[in-house]
Amino acid sequence: MEATERVVESTTRRGWMIDIRPLRGVAYRRMWIGNGVSFFGFQFTSVAVPVEMFAITRSSGWVGLLGVAGLVPLLIFGLWGGAAADVVDRRRLLLASSTLAWLSTVGLLVQAVAGVRSPALLLALTAVQSAGFAVSSPARQAIIPRIVPTRLVPAANTLAYTTTTAGGVLGPLAAGLVFSVWGQGSGVTVAYAVDAALFTISFWATYRLPAIPPLHHDTAAPRPTAGLRGIADGLRFLSTQPVLLLSFAVDIIAMVLAMPRALFPEVAAERFGGGSAVGWLFSAIAIGSMIGGLTSGWIGRIRRQGVALVVAVIGWGVAVGFAGFARQLWLMVLLLAVGGAADLVSAVYRQSILQTYAPDRLRGRLQGVFTVVVAGGPRLGDLRAGATADLTGPTASWVGGGFAAAGLAVGLALLFPALLRYRPPGDPPATG
Repeated sequence: MEATERVVESTTRRGWMIDIRPLRGVAYRRMWIGNGVSFFGFQFTSVAVPVEMFAITRSSGWVGLLGVAGLVPLLIFGLWGGAAADVVDRRRLLLASSTLAWLSTVGLLVQAVAGVRSPALLLALTAVQSAGFAVSSPARQAIIPRIVPTRLVPAANTLAYTTTTAGGVLGPLAAGLVFSVWGQGSGVTVAYAVDAALFTISFWATYRLPAIPPLHHDTAAPRPTAGLRGIADGLRFLSTQPVLLLSFAVDIIAMVLAMPRALFPEVAAERFGGGSAVGWLFSAIAIGSMIGGLTSGWIGRIRRQGVALVVAVIGWGVAVGFAGFARQLWLMVLLLAVGGAADLVSAVYRQSILQTYAPDRLRGRLQGVFTVVVAGGPRLGDLRAGATADLTGPTASWVGGGFAAAGLAVGLALLFPALLRYRPPGDPPATG
């Protein structure tokens, strides 16, 4: 190893700065750049759609329905997309599904230019976009262990999450600036146009990836299929892994109960006068995640990863709960950022645990389940937050959900301690 490489590795092992070694690989570096830029662009749409829905309906309940529109395709196409990623070339699958997501963004742009103002059309286009994401996400995540060494998978995941959260910071802030300059009417049109334009970089990065066909080393095992049998095989394997099941369960608790995203347009308008405040709220969680990622050199050194995952979920719930009380924008952003840092930690450990457990022939299918859980949870959280806000008000919906998530995470971990005992493969088993 060259002297400079030894310095980098030594600093990574002992320091707090993010591990950048996976970026030495050309394939991973291209994918990392493409995903980061496209996710930055997607944040314009993720802010514009709820803002446009609230402007049309004046109801957080309708904003919450966007979560349902995104959830149903996730349940269907997330599982199918995961099964397909174990059968076909993952690069080709990623290209095809990304095209579907891009077309939905173009549809959002067209309806905004035409001034349709239809809540039903917004829900339909959100569903199409979610279907594209549901197929592409398992393929994208299943690619990572094929293009980086196994020992660098946690570092690669941390880099990916940190980059997307950086986009989650800058994108909503830029979207808030767009709304401040152009207003809500023209602002949503500009936001959709930016997303559609930046998405092309993701196409370029995916196109430049090498072919990634499925591996089938175990000739005794049945060949995977993209149908119901293939999905069932993945679910059957998952049912025998209590650590994976518990890691999914705590994430569902955190996102369904403590995700306040559907309340951001209403709270920004009523407490902070609208304008750029909505951009700050949508970016606050990502600000914390980005800072957490940039100081994540310690993550790979933690051996009791199950304990760290549970603690991070508890921290997320408590931070979100206190944020709901805040009447100053800076304080709400700060507390949401603390929650975002905790969420980054839990996300990295959940993904790394799954990728370590899953053999390559099942990795796509399990990533499909992971996509349903990780992306579906916040959408159910949007529905819960919006529906309860219409009944009890935004503060009760926000605060109650955060503290309930923290309490349930504690109870689940104590009742089923397998997750608390988890260590990465190769470590001695935990006792107690």
